[in-house]
Amino acid sequence: QVQLVESGGGLVQAGGSLRLSCAASRIIFSINAMGWYRQTPGKQRELVATINEDGSIKYGDSVKGRFTISRDRAKNTVYLQMNTLKPEDTAVYYCNVNLQILLDRRDYWGQGTQVTVSS
Repeated sequence: QVQLVESGGGLVQAGGSLRLSCAASRIIFSINAMGWYRQTPGKQRELVATINEDGSIKYGDSVKGRFTISRDRAKNTVYLQMNTLKPEDTAVYYCNVNLQILLDRRDYWGQGTQVTVSS
């Protein structure tokens, strides 16, 4: 069973920075992508950033220029550096890994880590 362990969430003032980490273990299939999504109560989970196996990166529009995703392949770990945080960045952040299992692509999720940005 794939395990995703997230860390780095917390409370920060607006304009501050946080760094999230997500370590994936028990990976026996190929990784297509790793990334981060976030969710607030009553809203759908939204893309924050993903990094594909070929190194290509996609960011959500609201975080472009402020957040940076990176990956340590050797450690199967993905990071999210969040700078110039805003109160609207407050959410539960979920780590995601998309695996290639035979002909299927399957998503796995972490338990989520709370990020709270105070004004």
